[in-house]
Amino acid sequence: MELTRGQSRVVGSLAEKALTTPQHYPLTLNALVSACNQSSNRDPIVNYGESEVEGVLLELKDLHLVRFVHPSHGRSVVRYRQVLDELLGLDARRLSLLAVLLLRGPQTLGELRIRTERMAEFDGLGAVEHDLEALAQGEEPLVARLPRRPGQKEERWSQLLAEEPDRGPEGAGESRGSRSGGATEELREELAELRAELAELRAEVAELRDSLGG
Repeated sequence: MELTRGQSRVVGSLAEKALTTPQHYPLTLNALVSACNQSSNRDPIVNYGESEVEGVLLELKDLHLVRFVHPSHGRSVVRYRQVLDELLGLDARRLSLLAVLLLRGPQTLGELRIRTERMAEFDGLGAVEHDLEALAQGEEPLVARLPRRPGQKEERWSQLLAEEPDRGPEGAGESRGSRSGGATEELREELAELRAELAELRAEVAELRDSLGG
């Protein structure tokens, strides 16, 4: 399996939201577009339109990675859910690791632990590494350990489901947030996440009003 960048962004976003905001999951098309385009926990940042995401959803459906949930129980629009966990036999922890790698590219153990905190609970870096090693085994490995780059102390891990963006020379293409690090950046990411969740809530309210006839 080799996903395109668009496919990896859509299915990764669905996996992330399944774990971080289960109360709003499966996602509407509007919520999914917002999830794909959010500026936090994404690298690179994209600006997909609804028609583009709809096209990718059809591709993922053909690959049996996404299911369309048709309206029922008062809901008026189609919603979308990923089935990576079912297809690949992943628990919440391993799904969270794969989601972060799909959405942000190669990461160190420390980065993965921080960026999966809202999705799953790991008992230290050893637990993160244990699950990564499990994902790297099998007939079709899902992740791989990368060699250290010059000047780096820590190894990074990469997902193997999709092509990684070409970042050119070392360090090129990195977002300002990925370089700055620190508590300030983490707060910015939390704020952006809250804004994305607020947008999803507003979409939910609008949908509810439509279903009630205004």
